Amino acid sequence: QVQPKESGGGLVQAGGSLMLSCAASGRTTIVYAMAWFRRAPGEDREFVAAISSSGSTTIYADSVKGRFTISGDNNENTAYLQMDSLKPEDTGVYYCTAGVVNTIHVSEGFYYSCWGEGTQVTVSG
Repeated sequence: QVQPKESGGGLVQAGGSLMLSCAASGRTTIVYAMAWFRRAPGEDREFVAAISSSGSTTIYADSVKGRFTISGDNNENTAYLQMDSLKPEDTGVYYCTAGVVNTIHVSEGFYYSCWGEGTQVTVSG
């Protein structure tokens, strides 16, 4: 088990940028797939981006393609989410997750068991 911890959220104007970081502490001898999900006020949690345990595959939600970039050091179980051209609809709590997840399932929250507490991202219009 690992415990992800997010940092880097904040308030930004529309069109601006933020970078979120996630460090997974604990049983780091295992290399995990890592992903970002978000929950907007009054909405269900939704997938944002994921990176496979090998680092060779990245997947994005259609709503963030071309604007967000996920990267990471899988050997260190860290992940980053560079968010550019932010929109008010990107507002929400962003959660980092890590798990031993097959690449074909990295966008599915069901397969992850370790979640961070979240970091707030607010984009003002």
